[in-house]
Amino acid sequence: MITDGAPRLGGWQQAWRLAAALALGVPFWLATAAVLPPGCAADTCSWFATGDPLVAVGCVVALLWRRRFPLAVAVVVAAASTASSLATGTALLALCSISTRRRPVEIGIVVLVHMAASQLALGLYPVVVSSPSLWVRLALPALSAGTAVAVGLAIGARRVEVRSLRDRAESAERERAAGAERARVLERNRIAREMHDVLAHRISLVAMQAGVLDHRRGLSAEEHRVLVRGIADGSHQALEELRDVLGVLRADEGAPEPEPPSLDGIPDLVADARASGLDVALTLSVDGSPPEAAGRGCYRVVQEGLTNAAKHAPGASVRVTVGGAVGDGLRVGVRNASRTRRVAAPPSSGFGLLGLSERVALAGGRLSHHPTSDGGYLLTACLPWPGPDDEKSAE
Repeated sequence: MITDGAPRLGGWQQAWRLAAALALGVPFWLATAAVLPPGCAADTCSWFATGDPLVAVGCVVALLWRRRFPLAVAVVVAAASTASSLATGTALLALCSISTRRRPVEIGIVVLVHMAASQLALGLYPVVVSSPSLWVRLALPALSAGTAVAVGLAIGARRVEVRSLRDRAESAERERAAGAERARVLERNRIAREMHDVLAHRISLVAMQAGVLDHRRGLSAEEHRVLVRGIADGSHQALEELRDVLGVLRADEGAPEPEPPSLDGIPDLVADARASGLDVALTLSVDGSPPEAAGRGCYRVVQEGLTNAAKHAPGASVRVTVGGAVGDGLRVGVRNASRTRRVAAPPSSGFGLLGLSERVALAGGRLSHHPTSDGGYLLTACLPWPGPDDEKSAE
């Protein structure tokens, strides 16, 4: 099992840690040598010169697995330090390593083994100094163990903090990527709606005029000229509107946008459709000036209705009705009769009525569309136009 939150160690990082642990045990080994009788290392204390260093080297090797088996390695190394004063440094490193896990039970077990080993090690060699009191014998190992535990706990806390910061950074990056993707989707949808609203109506009228030229063979020279001129003008206006849309989409922040459509633009919209050959009748009975959102939604409903009539029912009569007053709402309807001639099915963007439904819903209104019994089609919408009493109650 790998230590929680511990980063992987490279070869050099592992080597200097083990070398430092071995070097930390040198003062303990030299201190032991200082209290041994003269000539003991070559006679009765030969373990001090041979076995003690070998055990220390074995403990250093065991530390290579301290992250995979932290508790087992720490206990074995602490117990082995009983037979090797040079292994004291490796025991402290093992104690520090397991303390980074910040698990009190594991730390307590290793500390007890380390303290017991330090007491048993006192009887390993025949020292020439008098035996110190129990409190003195416990003070030094307790101090060294406490220092190792404190350092380990600090390292563990730091690792947890770094891991938390890394997780938060990764979470923020994921949220940023998701936000960017949502922004891209919204921008694509906005471009699709703008292209449809601005261009579909104009191009449908041009297509309708071209269809008249194709189906009516007995046109006079004047009628032919009017239709051709209408196609040219419509195409030119479509290009201008396309340029405006692209200019808005590419404009820098703060660049002025074209004035949004409103209820006042509906007569001009109907007049353009009528000039293109569509049989349109308009009934406008609006008392007052509706809110901007309602007026804009009403304009888009009429525009979509005329576009669909020109595309799907060429030659059919179209009736546009707009009415409403303060507190009563703004009602709009576009009804076309059945088509008078068959034409090839025009391409569909799929954004027309769907985008219109979203616009009307955002304005707080309702949209309805369905075929009529006479083979025609009816598109209606009701948009909110609150009165003073409604506004006060909303506040």
